[in-house]
Amino acid sequence: MEKLAIISDIHGNMPAYEAVMQDIQQRAVTQIICLGDLVGKGPHSEQAVDRVREDCDVVIMGNWDDFIGNPTEDMILKWQQERLGSDRMTYLKGLPFCFEFWMSGKFIRLFHASPRSVYERIQPWDTMESRLSMFEASDACREQRTADVAGYGDVHNAFLQILNGKMLFNTGSIGNPLDLTQASYVLLEGHYHSKEPGAFNIQHVRIPYDIELAAQHATDEGMPDADVYIKELRIGQYRGRKQT
Repeated sequence: MEKLAIISDIHGNMPAYEAVMQDIQQRAVTQIICLGDLVGKGPHSEQAVDRVREDCDVVIMGNWDDFIGNPTEDMILKWQQERLGSDRMTYLKGLPFCFEFWMSGKFIRLFHASPRSVYERIQPWDTMESRLSMFEASDACREQRTADVAGYGDVHNAFLQILNGKMLFNTGSIGNPLDLTQASYVLLEGHYHSKEPGAFNIQHVRIPYDIELAAQHATDEGMPDADVYIKELRIGQYRGRKQT
């Protein structure tokens, strides 16, 4: 059996990322998959991009990765763009939309926000119809088939739900968790690339990290709106402008 680590929503928080990577290295993981939003919110987007490119076997696009390179008058986005540079923003803009594979007889589809768009936000408390739609394919998907397991990031709320015999999970966020003040990721364990039914496991992992160090990084770098970001890290709840 193989073990895959599924990470998402790093948002330039390197103390959280380093803590998660240290934990992953101790778990005999065979592949690391990132579900996007490497950048934004935190002070070290450029470091997050470089490390994810080095550490992860698969990287897909998040909403921040898509829009960060667009022309803007927003002071915060301009600050992030200057630190990223054109080469990193071009890399982010070229990331694939989703990742699909078989594991222990289950067809699994991973994406950032929904199987239709990186901007469609589905929360664990949304309608049953909305959550069931997460298993369906769209033109943006490679395989036009219904998923047995759908996994995503985006909402920064880690959860697992069984819906009509299918599994819907959210990884939670590494760098900006909005449920607990600990970094979050998921382990998938099973027979990778196998269509034959077999043992299968989903595990959420929560990792404590040095939140005050992350806060100090934001202050030291002179990040705009750092107080809002720091408050979110400390309380694990959204306290900023409109969530993106």
